Amino acid sequence: MKKTISIEGMMCKHCVKHVTDALNKLDGVAAEVSLSNKSAVVNLEKEVSDESLKQAVEDAGYQVTGIQ
Repeated sequence: MKKTISIEGMMCKHCVKHVTDALNKLDGVAAEVSLSNKSAVVNLEKEVSDESLKQAVEDAGYQVTGIQ
């Protein structure tokens, strides 16, 4: 399953790495984060709640504006 997370607050490649690392720490998540799109596409190998995804991004210091 794929989900797209819209993210505000990323300014540079360091921010992208920070968000990528935060999401990839979740079990069953493989994330690709795009600075230009202000989003992350996550591939889920098992069920991961939207709340868990949101919390990982927010704990890294960024704002989630939507998950599709």
